[in-house]
Formats: sequence, structure tokens, C-alpha cells
Amino acid sequence: MTRRSFVCLAPAPFLHAESSQDRGRKLIDDTVEALGGGAFRAMNNRFATGRAYSFYREQMSGLSIARIYTQYLSRPEPAPVAFFGIREKQVFGKKQESSVLFREDQGFDVTFRGARPVADALVARFKDSTLHDFFYLLRQRLGEPGLGFESRGLEVLENQQVEAVDVFDTDQRNITVYLSRSTHLPVSQKFYRREPITRDRLEEVTRWSKYRDIGGGVMWPLDVQRERDTEKVFELYAETVTINNNFSESLFALPSGIKILKKESS
Repeated sequence: MTRRSFVCLAPAPFLHAESSQDRGRKLIDDTVEALGGGAFRAMNNRFATGRAYSFYREQMSGLSIARIYTQYLSRPEPAPVAFFGIREKQVFGKKQESSVLFREDQGFDVTFRGARPVADALVARFKDSTLHDFFYLLRQRLGEPGLGFESRGLEVLENQQVEAVDVFDTDQRNITVYLSRSTHLPVSQKFYRREPITRDRLEEVTRWSKYRDIGGGVMWPLDVQRERDTEKVFELYAETVTINNNFSESLFALPSGIKILKKESS
């Protein structure tokens, strides 16, 4: 009798096929590393200067020099659901003549006339857009209860291969993010929003490009474009972006003694 040798294969129960959830989580981890890993997750603020363009029906309707100050607030642990911890000040004009200030639960339109509280609907939209923002999610929301990821596989987007990942939370926020297969950096995201009055379902798309190292290995897109139902509505082209700046607390507060104007109507 001839002796034969056999290759011992693992029994079927020990074979593990990567699930779409496992793949999605791995892609998210790879993206965090591509953005700077611990340095990205630890940045406490950001300052960007550049040009902001607004559009109406694909035609440019406004151009302004913009300075955007962003501060990330410390997240309590254990992580709360849909944590909202950001302050942002948007300053416009060559002489910085006007600004919009968003804090946790309020916003102000600030000019030489005074500070006018913005409509509740605009504050709610800013909060909702922030909670849907993929960069905010990676910085502030990873690890919160009910936050999940699911890979949709490879796709081709604007002539480049991307990995599509669905992101969802317990409040039924859903976004789809597209990650470069070669660099793992975010290329774009989309989600759907209901208009509060018409109840129309609108597709919101953001595209990111022109990544640069903005300090400590943190990668950030200099060109940000937003579309609503396929029409471009906004673009920010940053000339400089810095992180971990020595911001004063007063930067995100109203000037002492400023006149408070009548609140905007919704």
C-alpha cells in the first residue's frame, strides 16, 4: 500500500469570512490612521483662512474672504449618543466686518449693528449638519453607543476606485462615505435631509480634495464643495489651515457690551 500525505484543512466552523460590518470598521480605522491617527483624534481646535463661494442654480452668487475658527469640546465618558461638542466662528470680509458664531445651543449673526440671534431653524440645521459630518464623526463620535459601519464594497467615483461605507446611529442618521482605495482618505459623503416646511427629501453631498499635512501628520482637505440635489451651493478653498492654536475663550463669546438685536424669525 502506498502511503499518502494529506493537507489538514481547518473545519468549517473555524473558517471566518469577514462580515460587511467588520470590513466597514476596518476601513474606518484605516481612514483615521490616514488622517493622522492619534494626532487627528487629539486636535483641539482648527483655524482656516481662504475664499468662500456661494452658488445659486449653479451660478456663483457670492464670494468672501473667510476665516473659520473651530473648537472641539471635551467629550464626557462614557460617550453619550449623538454627542454635540463644537463651537465655530465664521468671519467674513477683508476687514472682518461680519461674523456668525455658533455655540452649543445658540447662534448669533454679528455686525457693527450688534449681535442678532439666528433663527432656531438655522441653529438646528447647523447641529444636524455637524452630526452628519464625517470628519466631526471621526473626531468626536467614535465609540458612542449604537454607532455602526457597514461596507458596501468597491465602487468607481469620478474615475477613481473608492470603498463605500454606510454609517448609522441610533437616531436614524445615515450617511454614505466614499474612501479612496489607494490613500484611505475621504473623497465624499452623502446623506438625505427633510425640509421642515415642504418635507421634500433633499440629497446633501460634500466633496473633499487637495489634502495637505496641516501639522503633526494631520491630513486635511483644502477644497470643500457642497451640493444639494446635484446643484453646487457652497465651496471653501482654504489657503492655510492650522491646528492646536492658542485660542482665547473670548474668541467664542460675544464682545462685552455688544447690543443684542431682535431674533431672526424662523
